Formats: sequence, structure tokens, C-alpha cells
Amino acid sequence: MVEIVKAGGWLMAPIVLCAIIAMGIVLERYWTLQEKRVIPEDLTSKVWAWVTRDALDQSQIQTLHQGSPLGQILAAGLINRDRERAVMKDSIEDTGRHVVHELERYLDALGTIAAITPLLGLLGTVIGMVKVFTAITTHGVGDPTVLAGGIAEALITTGAGLTVAIPALIGYRYYRNRVDALVVEMEKEAIKLVEALHRRQDKSPKPGKKK
Repeated sequence: MVEIVKAGGWLMAPIVLCAIIAMGIVLERYWTLQEKRVIPEDLTSKVWAWVTRDALDQSQIQTLHQGSPLGQILAAGLINRDRERAVMKDSIEDTGRHVVHELERYLDALGTIAAITPLLGLLGTVIGMVKVFTAITTHGVGDPTVLAGGIAEALITTGAGLTVAIPALIGYRYYRNRVDALVVEMEKEAIKLVEALHRRQDKSPKPGKKK
């Protein structure tokens, strides 16, 4: 393997670096974007149970905010639960944008790696062909060993670039779709909480109104 990397020339260094970064991003996003970490099971039901028992306080909201991405969104709504629906909705949407940004962290870098590694491989191919034609100009075509180095460099860099780019592109597309699916689920949970809170407010007696 080391010999192959050496035969690929200096462009193998950035390709290998891209491979290491891409693998790190894929593994980190696999851990971070697990559904149980983003949308803990029955979290909305637990929060609603706190609300109905009037057991919700600032410490619980803070714990909820720190617990998961969905918790951050629900906490934003709970902080404004006594205010108008529009205020609560705006607060949830603002927090949601920050949460989505965190869920998409490193994905642009993964997409960039998927885009540039084939180009690095192509550049290696061009450099290898230049070496081949330079050798032909200098030594002619009688000795194939003179041409072997340039041809090997061209083929190895191209293959290495594609080997890194294909899994990186698959990972990028997969995690983009994964984030989109998680965002839809979080929106559903947030809407459920907002609707439940406002139904509860509508049923509660207004100040100065006869029961």
C-alpha cells in the first residue's frame, strides 16, 4: 500500500488527507444523527405530562434544552408558552434554524471532498501524462520502463480520487436526506406541543371571566 501511494506521486497526499477527513465526518455524523439522540422517544409526551401537572420549572426547561435537538426546539416553545401563538411559533422557528445548522455540520465539507477528489485524481492523470510525453521526447519509446512511472502515477491518482469521492458522495447524500427526515419529525413534534398548549390555554378561565 505504501508503495502504491508513493507511486501515485505528491498528489496522493491531499487525496489521502481527504479520505481521512471524509471517514471522520461519516463516523461522527453516524453517531450524532441517530434518531434516539436527535428525537428521544416519547419526549413530547413527557413534556406534556409536566405541563398538565404544572410541574414545569426553569431547571427542567434548561435540562430539556441541553438534552437533544428536539429538546432545544420544545424548550423554545415552553419558554414562551404564556405568550401569543405567533411569538411561540417565531421562537420555535428561530431555534429550529440553529438546530438544523448543527445537524448539517460538516456535511458541506463532506460534499466538497466528494467534488474535489476526482479533480485531484484528474490532475494526477494530467501530470502523469506530461511525464510520459516528456520521457518519450527524451528517451523515445524503445524502453517501456521509462514510461511506466508516468503511466502508473496517472492511473493510481485517478483510481484513488474516485475511491475517495464515491463513498464521500454517498455519505453526503445519505446524511442530507437523513437531516431532512429528522427535521420533518421535529416539526411534527413541535406542532403537536404548540397545538396542545393553546388548546389548554383556550380551556383555562380568563381573568375576570365567570366560570
